[in-house]
Amino acid sequence: MVSKESRSEIRAKKHMKIRNRFSGTSERPRLAVFRSNKHIYAQIIDDTVGNTLVSASTVEKAIKSELENTDDVAAAAYLGKVIAERALGKNINEVVFDRGGFVYQGKIKALAEAAREAGLQF
Repeated sequence: MVSKESRSEIRAKKHMKIRNRFSGTSERPRLAVFRSNKHIYAQIIDDTVGNTLVSASTVEKAIKSELENTDDVAAAAYLGKVIAERALGKNINEVVFDRGGFVYQGKIKALAEAAREAGLQF
């Protein structure tokens, strides 16, 4: 009998393939995105020293209070705007987008497009 890999294992393998291709530097850090069933998380990371420079998620009270749901496309778009504003506040204009092995559609696409509209370049 052929066993089938779980969706999360497949995503983790895809993420490692993506991470082998690029890394965040101090000039151009990495915008890493993770989504769970209930929340969406975004971080801007400098991989050369291993520091998280900026982070935002739908778990935070300030962001959660602005949203009706924390797990839909509208929440992802709002989070993209917030992470871009925080990054621009710390003089981070250009990033590398790490979709975390998730397919570039729906929530991931909404977050990326909102971050681009708010001023981040990638």
